[in-house]
Amino acid sequence: MSGSCPGSTAKVSRILLAMGRTVLLGEPPAPVAEWLERRRALGQDLFDEVWEGEHHVAPAAHARHGDVDDQVAALLRPRARSRGLWPTGPVNIGRPDDYRVPDRAYLHRRELATFLPTAAIVVEIVSPGDESYAKFSFYFAREVQEVLILDPERRVVEWYGRGAETFERGGGSELLDLPEADLAADMDWPPS
Repeated sequence: MSGSCPGSTAKVSRILLAMGRTVLLGEPPAPVAEWLERRRALGQDLFDEVWEGEHHVAPAAHARHGDVDDQVAALLRPRARSRGLWPTGPVNIGRPDDYRVPDRAYLHRRELATFLPTAAIVVEIVSPGDESYAKFSFYFAREVQEVLILDPERRVVEWYGRGAETFERGGGSELLDLPEADLAADMDWPPS
């Protein structure tokens, strides 16, 4: 690492991981830029997002997150495919300088691009301290039709559809013809 003290990148990693939220204005300092690049090279940035140029670094989620994701994928895939939607796991919605990564998405057509302009449905599985609800305005602007929130800690399913100016809780999916109560009843919530 030219121009930095030995071990400074490791120190930056420890500092960033220990803090709840760190905002760096402008270009990141060399040790942070190197840390971000190393995360990319190691594939540790799969859930990282860029919000209007601001990096949001997300760690891998708790195992219960994966448990809920696996269940919702199995429960929704047949219904989505029968209605012409393509399921996918985490995907970049937006463009390289401004994107969000839902835990799961359902698309109107099969797309293999790195950045997708929109999705029919995005699924956000809530983790402690995450930004699931803060993504709503972005998804609305990107013309996402529905947002499904699953909260394993509270054991709650919330389904939101497009209103006039924002997403509104609708009690289920119009696209999948599925009441949220039915999905909630089918979930085998992991222990907290």
